[in-house]
Amino acid sequence: MKLRKLFIPAVCGSIAVAASANIFGSKQFDSAQKLQLAEMIIENYYVDTLSANKIVEQGIIAMLKELDPHSTYTTAAETKALTEPLNGNFSGIGVQFQIVQDTVYVIQTVAGGPSEKVGIIPGDRIIACNDTVIAGMKMQNSDIMKRLRGPKRSVANLKIVRRSEPDTLLFRVIRADIPLNTVDAAYMADPTTGYIKVTSFGQETPKEFREALASLRKQGMKNLIIDVQDNGGGYLSAAVELSEQFLPNGSTVVYTEGLHQPTQFFFANGRNPDTQGRVIVMTNEFSASASEILSGAIQDNDRGLVVGRRTFGKGLVQRPFPFPDGSMIRLTTAHYYTPSGRSIQKPYKRGEGEDYAKDISNRYEHGEFYSADSIRVDSTQVHTTLINGRKVYGGGGIMPDLFVPVDTTGVNRYFRELRAKNALSQYVVEYVENNRSNLKSKYPNEDKFVNEFDVSPEMLSEFISLADKLGVEPDSAQFEESKPYIVGNIKGLIGRDLFTPSTFYRVFNQLNPVYKQALDLINDPKKYNSLLQK
Repeated sequence: MKLRKLFIPAVCGSIAVAASANIFGSKQFDSAQKLQLAEMIIENYYVDTLSANKIVEQGIIAMLKELDPHSTYTTAAETKALTEPLNGNFSGIGVQFQIVQDTVYVIQTVAGGPSEKVGIIPGDRIIACNDTVIAGMKMQNSDIMKRLRGPKRSVANLKIVRRSEPDTLLFRVIRADIPLNTVDAAYMADPTTGYIKVTSFGQETPKEFREALASLRKQGMKNLIIDVQDNGGGYLSAAVELSEQFLPNGSTVVYTEGLHQPTQFFFANGRNPDTQGRVIVMTNEFSASASEILSGAIQDNDRGLVVGRRTFGKGLVQRPFPFPDGSMIRLTTAHYYTPSGRSIQKPYKRGEGEDYAKDISNRYEHGEFYSADSIRVDSTQVHTTLINGRKVYGGGGIMPDLFVPVDTTGVNRYFRELRAKNALSQYVVEYVENNRSNLKSKYPNEDKFVNEFDVSPEMLSEFISLADKLGVEPDSAQFEESKPYIVGNIKGLIGRDLFTPSTFYRVFNQLNPVYKQALDLINDPKKYNSLLQK
């Protein structure tokens, strides 16, 4: 409908309303026409210059805010940034980096990737890309990534500083597709127990997970710990495929229901699933969405146990509606339900996103992170597991079978300041750069490093001095309290630099109370089976 340019006298207050009340006649408009007319009135009559696109975008955002906490609008750039990590790859130079003292430090190169092929090595510092200076410019990670990434087969001319070389090195890197791994670690926790860390559920997660399983089975794995702590979710299909690695074919994994969507069930249909070995899923308050689908499927089918803390409670299904300009609406269209019929979604009130956002802090203040008795269970939403008939509760998130409280021992003011000043990473960068060849010679493989490397008193003295220079005032009492975490971080980060992310988890998991409880439980068949039968 076209809005005619009309002359309306400039009048004030209620007179203005009366003067313009009938410019459209007496015709009735439906809601869509009214919205379109409102936009056209603003565009044609507003007192100052404005962007029609911006007005429309803000209108969409305002409408979605009245629905639920997870219906969102994203611009074209935001949409690309959100979907890229789940799609499995991007085009770039193939390095993992961190910013240390305002300099881009290469931690690892992707095996077979563009940077490795031209000779870039861990420890190199990237100071410029295509004549744009990066070092010393106080750039954010996102800005640096924009410069290092680019279209496939495009060129990145890099200036590199290497400690062993007196002059700046020049590298011509041809960008290529770089895989984005969502399985961060896979290793044998003991001779019969495997451990897999899943950081998100992306397009390639099932493939990565199957490869990790196959590798661990070759090493003698019989039982498995799956770690989805801090995993915010991702693709439903990935969660289903991971679940069916352990569930008998035909088992319900999850189902969805919505006003405008018929109920849809997702069943396990795996090839040669492992239905015998003991399985534990590690969770915490930041395990959400697809993580909760996996946890709920394992728990409700009595296929394994959940250890840790109550999960986030994100059980709303978003369907993407892309626009031609690359922007997108992700609209909630259904609810997720576990096989026993539990709604995963925690309660919310329409249009009241602030209270919803405070849920985690409210749990903390209520004491839920420290005591299982403080978890607010909805006694009206009692369900039973499908095989053993155990009681499980709906009303928001997946309740663990074995609760593990947060361990704040050592996470004191001194340790928090170390992290805020990035002291741990900076120390490790300098230490590895000064000792890389000796470390590689003395610890030629990951096992030898994990079993034999120790953080010496001399290293800790050097670290305290560096932290002091960075503005972290020495505190001997608090240092002793946080010493296990400082030592674990230093050793884990050195191992990650020398080998793989798995090395970090092999070291640091020894300080993770959820991991330790999971490992003890999986190796105690009597206790494991007792919890599975409750």
